Amino acid sequence: MSVYRLSNLLSPRSVALVGASPRAGSLGRAILDNIRAAGFEGPIGVVNPGHREIAGLPTVGRLADLAFVPELVVITTPAAAIPGLVAEAGQKGAAGALIVSAGLGRGVDSLSDMTERTARKYGMRLIGPNCLGIMMPNARLNAGFAAHMPQPGGLALISQSGAIAAGMVDWAAQRHVGFSGIVSIGDQLDVDIADLLDYFALDPATQAVLLYVEAIKDARKFMSAARAAARMKPIVVVKSGRMAQGAKAAATHTGALAGSDAVYDAAFHRAGMLRVFDLRELFDCAETLSRANPPRGKRLAILTNGGGIGVLAIDRLAELGGLPATISAELRAQLDPVLPATWSKANPVDIVGDANADRYVAALGPLLADPGNDAVLVMNVQTAVAPAGEIATRVADLVRAERTRRLTGKPVLAVWVGASEAVSETLSAASIPSYPTEDDAVRGFMHLVHHRDVVEMLSEVPPSLPGDFVPDVAAARRIVDAAIADGRQWLDPVEVAQVLSAYQIAMVPTVPAADPDEAARRAGEFFARGETVVLKVQSRDIVHKSDVGGVVLNLTNAEQVRAAAVEILARARAKRPDARLAGVIVQPMVVRSKARELILGIADDPTFGTVIVFGRGGTAVEVINDKALALPPLDLPLARNLVGRTRVSRLLQGYRDVPPAKPDEVPLTLVKLSQLAADLPQIRELDINPLLADHRGVLAVDARIAVGTPVRKFAGSGHINFALRPYPSEWQRTIVAKDGWRLHTRPIRPDDAPQIRDLLSHVTMEDLRLRFFAPIKEFSHQFIARLTQLDYARAMAFVALDEASGEMVGVVRIHSDSIYENGEYAILLRSDMKGRGLGWALMQLLIDYARAEGLARISGQVLQENTVMLDMCRELGFKVVTDPADPELCDVTLTLKPGR
Repeated sequence: MSVYRLSNLLSPRSVALVGASPRAGSLGRAILDNIRAAGFEGPIGVVNPGHREIAGLPTVGRLADLAFVPELVVITTPAAAIPGLVAEAGQKGAAGALIVSAGLGRGVDSLSDMTERTARKYGMRLIGPNCLGIMMPNARLNAGFAAHMPQPGGLALISQSGAIAAGMVDWAAQRHVGFSGIVSIGDQLDVDIADLLDYFALDPATQAVLLYVEAIKDARKFMSAARAAARMKPIVVVKSGRMAQGAKAAATHTGALAGSDAVYDAAFHRAGMLRVFDLRELFDCAETLSRANPPRGKRLAILTNGGGIGVLAIDRLAELGGLPATISAELRAQLDPVLPATWSKANPVDIVGDANADRYVAALGPLLADPGNDAVLVMNVQTAVAPAGEIATRVADLVRAERTRRLTGKPVLAVWVGASEAVSETLSAASIPSYPTEDDAVRGFMHLVHHRDVVEMLSEVPPSLPGDFVPDVAAARRIVDAAIADGRQWLDPVEVAQVLSAYQIAMVPTVPAADPDEAARRAGEFFARGETVVLKVQSRDIVHKSDVGGVVLNLTNAEQVRAAAVEILARARAKRPDARLAGVIVQPMVVRSKARELILGIADDPTFGTVIVFGRGGTAVEVINDKALALPPLDLPLARNLVGRTRVSRLLQGYRDVPPAKPDEVPLTLVKLSQLAADLPQIRELDINPLLADHRGVLAVDARIAVGTPVRKFAGSGHINFALRPYPSEWQRTIVAKDGWRLHTRPIRPDDAPQIRDLLSHVTMEDLRLRFFAPIKEFSHQFIARLTQLDYARAMAFVALDEASGEMVGVVRIHSDSIYENGEYAILLRSDMKGRGLGWALMQLLIDYARAEGLARISGQVLQENTVMLDMCRELGFKVVTDPADPELCDVTLTLKPGR
């Protein structure tokens, strides 16, 4: 249900507390005291049938007895009473409930199930149960039991742990860091991480979002919300359970590499989130994001009175991918007259150990004005020569003055080694993030840089199918379906080779032989070409052949082949008496002395679905553990990024007398595997190990494929096992409006932003008012980005382009709720193109799409005075009623039949 009624819960006009208690130290009393202490300005109702008043506030016995309708009901009662209390709240007209209590259980007919069904009946939203509560400083609401109320600021925290949320509140109180909101979500009975990401992404008071994650319930919904939010502001995540051994029972090397935390890491990377690994790093990230503007690039200038700490900072910067800013001749000419002759003349700008406040200010001014850097890190090692506090004060004053004079947002970061609390407060008051060490400061700077890179990455929308790649999907599907019909879990080696061939992935020729004599005969075909051969055991039950001695290499004649086949089959029977043996397979020996051994594969994660794996291959692949994962779909840029995140990528670039691997052959193979996973969800796991890569190209030497009946993991249409949906090119159309006007319609793309802006410039102020219910004079970059940068999971927008001129003339959008029942629509046309059937055509397209997605209904709101839109809605079959909350609006709803 996403942001539906969330503003009523997070910024309510009235609150009721059920379970308030006069007993000091009780949960109900702590929350009541916090609500009052925060200065909540609306009515506060206290419900407790056992007392006439609590803490000076009159009480009532039931919610129904309140003289007002509470938008938010906070519940701290025992679990057994909660379903009934939610029903009372719904009957009273409450928008939602915050359930702090624990113990509701799970499963059908549990207290949590009854509570959820009751809330849905009344259209209520629920936060919790089993949570710390919510703290919204801008709304002056503290409906939780944390020890402090954070001050207002630009950070939002969403936490699955109440303890983590409470710890963040305590830390923020000490560092004077402010929050736009803190929500402890507990068991996520209704409102979840994705809903809150949607909310805070659109909240103008929120500059960045911090997440503490233990597990994700709905991966597709989470990825949709996270990608949308990360396009607009930094999203920082810390996840517990990193060392869980999720791949112990994996049958393939790929499955073993795709452990649970590695998949989460891939998901966070693809969503554009900044992952940190402990609370200290989370706090440092909060420090940076709450005080510093994003830099234009990754060039960092360092000003210090200690050369050693400056060099350490440069080393860390290089490790993390940043760039030391260059000290230009012009900048050096400005610094030479104001610094001692012994200054470093380079970056880091070491102004010598006896530097006082005057020297710091004299050097910092030119650095702040220098266009050759994107941020400045100021570091101080305390000495007996110059007071650290005085230096901090002068630096803070200069930064304030420069920001005012130049209106510049260049980030300034600080490290005062061993500084007192007073120094930190001085820097914080000037919005200068400060850190205990140079490592923390450089990491903070790179977090800012990473977010800028993330926004660019998220604009990538992989197509459903690479344009120059045409696989034989039908042939591969026949092989896989036949194996499943036969009750098998694994394809045999010949079938594996055929599937890879259908997707244009080259593999060593694979020939089956039922017995030693046939093996010798089939090997003769390779001997005739001057090749040696390798024999491998063929069994549907033996996945790792080398584990049973099932591989023999470098055979040069028929007698060696015959003897080797006898030995292989004997060893296999001895080590795996339960295995069904079909004979051996014969392959030519591949001698590529300078090829790199890689592993590529497909794994199935229980949370995020299909995952693509890449890394260093060979028999010791798990020991080497050089791998990276990505969520499909992939295109070449995304596949290159996947390869680049491994150590073996450097070997692919060539070294000494080893030439580089053929450009893009490895990434292209990953794209092919991504498409294979999209086309054949029956494939549970796929393992190519090794894939040889050299200057001639790539060649699969060994591979295995596990299959099974596909199971839909995610709601909605699209790929049943992909947490991300590819660009839906199948929805491109040519439509004909009135008088033969031909239009090309397609799903919107990120690169449509300029045309959307041009479209808006051709819409009159009156039409904009009718569409947005208020006069709109200017559209921000964020507004355009939200419209054009979709992930096609919960939101879809179609654009219409005049076929003759190529100009964009209209756009229609639908956004479904989180349970894929209702889709809310919006439509906007160029004012000079109205009356030509464009609106009707786009609405018909949208209705077709909603039916294909399986939505139950389409809804929207239209101004009463927009009679043209209301008439069209009626003709299309929408039910039109006056909004009970606003008589100037009409609620329009179209009920859809199942199917198309």
